[in-house]
This record gives sequence, structure tokens and C-alpha cells, in this order.
Amino acid sequence: MQNPMTSALVTPSKSTSMDWPALPWADWHETATTLQLWTQVIGKIRLALAPRVNHWWHIPLYVTCQGLTTSPMPYGSRMLQIDFDFLNHQLVFQTSDGLRETIALVPMTVSSFYRAVMAQLEALGFHIAIWTMPVEMADPIPFEKDDVHAAYDAEAAMRFWRVLVQVDRMLSLFRAGFIGKVSPVHFFWGSFDMAVTRFSGRVAPQHPGGIPHLADSVTQTAYSHEVSSCGFWPGGPGCEQPVFYAYAYPAPTGFAQAAIQPETAFFNTQMGEFMLPYDAVRQLPDPDAAILAFLQTTYEAAANAGHWERDLLEPRSRFI
Repeated sequence: MQNPMTSALVTPSKSTSMDWPALPWADWHETATTLQLWTQVIGKIRLALAPRVNHWWHIPLYVTCQGLTTSPMPYGSRMLQIDFDFLNHQLVFQTSDGLRETIALVPMTVSSFYRAVMAQLEALGFHIAIWTMPVEMADPIPFEKDDVHAAYDAEAAMRFWRVLVQVDRMLSLFRAGFIGKVSPVHFFWGSFDMAVTRFSGRVAPQHPGGIPHLADSVTQTAYSHEVSSCGFWPGGPGCEQPVFYAYAYPAPTGFAQAAIQPETAFFNTQMGEFMLPYDAVRQLPDPDAAILAFLQTTYEAAANAGHWERDLLEPRSRFI
């Protein structure tokens, strides 16, 4: 008799370059900046409502089959969820008592977006105050005063979401190869990147901080323990192209000199992390294999140089 657990398993087919759309930073950077600020408005609502979790795991957004979500957030005995829908180009508000409202995602200033969001929350009975100063961005303007950033290219936003879907798939697969402490796969609205982080289990030296427009206490909480972290960034100041990245904190001796796959990966000395250009990956016959090789070899570089107890942190057949 066939094992029902075994029969339920499906071997996924590998992706092709068609699954990884072009995302040239120069073509959509204005939309990306506006969208980053919009996600910060929504992310700060989650920050205000969600119970605090270690390493700030209570604040990110998550990929859905239509966009990005806060997931349900508690407000007294009610729950609120806010979703970016990049297929229908709407911001969707849903509540646990059956209410649903939307705001059209169209070109508008950050100040207009902020006012529309806060007005909708009030109309739904959610009285929420947030700190309106953007974080991790140069020359921040309070949300309610930002009449500068107003771009929204719907097609570019949808392509960005399509990339995040594939990245989420790859990071989730990589995450499954670790039985130690590991973060969810999540989208950080401050830095506008998707990440997953593995932990050695050891306490790290206090992080020095120094990230512009971000309190040192935030980074010190995020990096309280040794990590090997990896993810995807669509680009921005200092790296005007989309990249996969990987770093370790603290970076052990020899980490930067490790041999990493595929060959197009390199160590960015300015940022202190390995990078794999997205455009190089999407042209390969098997993008999935290249990405997984990058994630695995960068993790091994951190774990081996840092003397992690890999036999306790990685699955063996007895755990499967």
C-alpha cells in the first residue's frame, strides 16, 4: 500500500529565465523609492500593533500570491490585515469582523498615501499612531510632508512582486535545510529586501550600529547572536542593480576569501557581503541551481570559518 505521506510529495520543476523577469534599477528606481516609503507606512502600522518578537521578526511583510501582506495584526479583540495587491493594484484592508476596504495603487505622493491609509484605518475603527519618519533612507521626509515621491509604474511593481515570488520560493527551500534557529523568510520594509537568517546559537559581540537613519538599538537587537544571512535586494544607492546577497555577523576570519559558487558571485568589500547579480542568474539555463549554490556556499563559508556546530544544526536522515 502506498504511503499517503510519500504520495503527497510533489517534485517541483525547475524555473527558467521566463520566471525571473527583468528588473533594471534605472527603469523603475523612482517607483521603487515611492513603494519603499509606502511599505514603510504599512510596516510601521504592523510595528505598532504586533507583539514584539526577537530580532524584530514581528515587523516584516510576507509574500502572497498577489503581493505583500502584514499578516493578521491584533487590535484589542479584533484582527487587521493590510495587503499590497500588485495584480489588481490595490491596498486591501481586511478585518476579522468581515470588513473589507481598498485604496487604489496609482501615482500619488507619499503624503497622500499616508493620509488615505490613516483615514481608512479610522473609518474601520482602528485608532493607530505611528512615527512618521522614514528609516534607512537618505534625506528622509516625514510621511505627511513628503510631496516629492509620487511615482507608481504598475507594470514595474508587478514585475518586482513576480521576482519576490521566486525569491520566496528559493529562500524557503534553502531555509528547510537547517534545523537550528532560523528566521522566517520575510520582507523588511526598512531596507526593502527579502531575507532569511540562520543562527549558530552563540551570542555575538555587540553590533556597533552606525546604519544611517536607524537607531543602534535596532541593529544590536537584530544581531544579538551570530548569524549567516542571505537574501535579495532590488538595488539602491551604492548598488544600482538587483542582487542576491549573503553576509555573516560577526564575519569570521577568512570569510571574504572563501570560494563561492557560481563564478559570477563576488565579495563587495564596501558592503562587506557576497553578491550575485540577478541579471547574470536569470540568463542561466537553471537559475534555481545557481541561486541555491550561492546560498549554500556562502552559508558554508560562514559556518566553517566561524566553527559552527554543523552536525547539530543541519538535518540528518533521522530527522526526515
